[in-house]
Amino acid sequence: MPLVAIDLPRTMYDANADAVSAGLTQALADALGEPAEETIQIFTPYDDTNPPTRFAGGAGGDVIVGITLARRYSYDDKQELYKQVLVQLGRVGLDPSSVHIPLTENNDYDWSAH
Repeated sequence: MPLVAIDLPRTMYDANADAVSAGLTQALADALGEPAEETIQIFTPYDDTNPPTRFAGGAGGDVIVGITLARRYSYDDKQELYKQVLVQLGRVGLDPSSVHIPLTENNDYDWSAH
């Protein structure tokens, strides 16, 4: 059950939220075989003029796709996931060089489902 937290500029969110959501769901399915109905996504749009994240030399406008998932995937699986996320987001017009993907792994017992 991957948890995907997406921080992106408000204008990108307003124009592309559904397509970004579908693309991320597809990337998880293609790379890891994760079922769409088990993916949780949390969008956090931010003010385009005041991005909360900045990188050295960057002007802001970056998209952060933080993915938390179970510790069961190989290095190659994760590399394929990164590739698929960039492919899918590129299809909706996001510049792959502005996308950052931190991945956090945990164990099944770290999830609580009621």
